[in-house]
Amino acid sequence: MSFKGKIVFITGSSRGIGHAIGLRLAAEGAIIIIAAKTVTDNPKLPGTIYTAAADMRQAGGQSLAIAVDIRFEEQVQAAVNETVEKFGGIDILINNASAINLSGSLDIDMKRYDLISTINTRGTFLCARICLPYLLKAKNPHVLTLSPPLSMRAEWFGPHVAYTMSKFGMSMVTLGMAEEFKGKVAFNSIWPETTIATAVITNLLGGENIIRRSRKPEIVADAVFEILGRDARTCSGNFFIDSAVLNSIGVTDLEKYKVDPTITDSDLQPDFYI
Repeated sequence: MSFKGKIVFITGSSRGIGHAIGLRLAAEGAIIIIAAKTVTDNPKLPGTIYTAAADMRQAGGQSLAIAVDIRFEEQVQAAVNETVEKFGGIDILINNASAINLSGSLDIDMKRYDLISTINTRGTFLCARICLPYLLKAKNPHVLTLSPPLSMRAEWFGPHVAYTMSKFGMSMVTLGMAEEFKGKVAFNSIWPETTIATAVITNLLGGENIIRRSRKPEIVADAVFEILGRDARTCSGNFFIDSAVLNSIGVTDLEKYKVDPTITDSDLQPDFYI
């Protein structure tokens, strides 16, 4: 499948995994919509929608930076309207935007609970719902969400039930809409086998020690590229793992994705829900 001219709407794409996915598709000539909140520099979270858009153009694609907070329906609708007015439609939606809070039930206050629930579960549903009228008109429409395989194992809920519910809510959007729009729009999720070296890891989950044991965002981007090239009529309702996707097409040497090449495979840090 050629991605040249494909219109790809990516939430939370000013940095990290979303940014890497955008670069991978921009290199194939895609039109990348940077739909994210960050419009000014933050030393702890480098990258804005404008720097990301410039990166996409430098990689070989077209781009459009739109400031949007996916908690608010009117902002998502306005962003989609602007995209359609400028480029004529939407071919692919990447639900990458997400909020993390690993507090226990007695430690997380309801304001923060509402934040992760609204961004993760509600935001994913909202973006899919607003993009669907245009996706249904596209030639090979895909919705791909950064969320884990569904599992009712208590170990995933006990330490941070609020966060797990919000992330599994994203996966339930995949499960339900894949069935609802079967044969029309592909709905899939993807999740990394290991932690991915992003600002979130540095700031929230253990810093440099975890970073050294992580893989680069490009592993997810390369797996996403492979998934989005598949037939939307038949490739739907899946919960992909990045390394397994690459293994399935014969890519078994994943050394180039390691942050620290001296780290053995057994010492890589498994991600949540793996």
